[in-house]
Amino acid sequence: MMGEMTFFLGLQVNQSPCSIFINQSKYVLVILNKYGIESCDPVGTPMEIKDKLDLDQNRTLVDATKYRSMIGALMYLTSSRPDIVHATCLCTRYQAKPTEKHLKEVKRIFRYLRGTVNTGLWYTKDSSFELTGFSYADYAGCKDTFKSTSGGAQFLGEKLVSWSSKKQDCTTLLTEEAEYVSLSACYAQVLWMRTQLT
Repeated sequence: MMGEMTFFLGLQVNQSPCSIFINQSKYVLVILNKYGIESCDPVGTPMEIKDKLDLDQNRTLVDATKYRSMIGALMYLTSSRPDIVHATCLCTRYQAKPTEKHLKEVKRIFRYLRGTVNTGLWYTKDSSFELTGFSYADYAGCKDTFKSTSGGAQFLGEKLVSWSSKKQDCTTLLTEEAEYVSLSACYAQVLWMRTQLT
C-alpha cells in the first residue's frame, strides 16, 4: 500500500491539506559535511553584490576535481533552490582552470547554504492557472567574453515552476539587445509551458 510521498530523488516532500513544501535540507547537510563547511559562519547572499568573476589567469590553481565535485553538488541542489542558480552558473564557467578566487566564490555559496538549510519551494493550493514570466539580462556581465547573462522565472499562478540563468550565445552591443534576447528565451519557455498545459 502506498502512502504519502515524503522523499523522492533526494527531494524532501512535506504535504499538508493546503500546501506542499519541497526542499533538500538533508542533502545540504551532507554536502556541507563532505566539504568540511558544516561549522562555517553563514552569509546572507550566495555571492557578493556586483561581484564579477573572470578567468583570473595570474592566480594559484586549485584541485579541479574537487572544484567540479562542489559545482556538481550545487547544480543538483538547484532543482529546489532557485536562489543559488545564478551564482552557481557563474562558477561553472571556470571548471577548466579553477583558481583560489573561484573556489572562494563556491565556498561562499556553501556558506550561504549553511544559513539557509531549510529553504525550499512552497506550493499552495489555489485555482489560478495564469502563466507569468519574468526575465532579466546582466548586460556584458562576463568580464572574459563581454557576453550578457540571461535570467528568467516562470510562475503558474503564484507557484514558481521554472527558472534559469545562462550566458547568452551572442555578444550584444546594447543593454536593450541583451534584454530582448533574455525576453525571447523567457517567452519561448512560456509558450512551451502553454503547450504542455493544453
